[in-house]
Amino acid sequence: MIPKTGKVLDLACGGGRHARLLLEIGHQVVAIDKDTSRVADLEASCEVIEADLEAPGSDPLAGRRFSGIIVTNYLHRPILAKLPDALENAGVLIYETFADGNQRFGKPRNPDHLLKAGELLDAVRGRLRVIAYEDLIVTEPRPAAVQRIAAVKDGAFSRPNEAGG
Repeated sequence: MIPKTGKVLDLACGGGRHARLLLEIGHQVVAIDKDTSRVADLEASCEVIEADLEAPGSDPLAGRRFSGIIVTNYLHRPILAKLPDALENAGVLIYETFADGNQRFGKPRNPDHLLKAGELLDAVRGRLRVIAYEDLIVTEPRPAAVQRIAAVKDGAFSRPNEAGG
């Protein structure tokens, strides 16, 4: 669903699992993390940005737009709030991270790092069209409470007009 035009952001990319897949299927990629040592090998094939996303005044997304944004296992609410605006028209947001209830399975346990019920839906409501959403317990790769969302910026799909066309 992510348009091939424009760049795709792998936010808090860690070892670059998603950046590597996106590059493999032909996307232009921007990988951002606090420590980019595990994606240093990608610097020749994509834009790698080392940035502390939670540092006061840090805003590596400022003025940038992406055809897709992928975030997994990371939550910093001020950035979550900015993601819909960082998408180009027809851009896709794919986000998955730990949710309230994960405390019983292990880390993270801190409520600052756990989504509240429906929080991903609230973050995109009125700004993106939700394609898929889940709030569930997964068993693989280990038991965890997670929320997942795939959402598209308006204009991603043509809609029939009133005449049925």
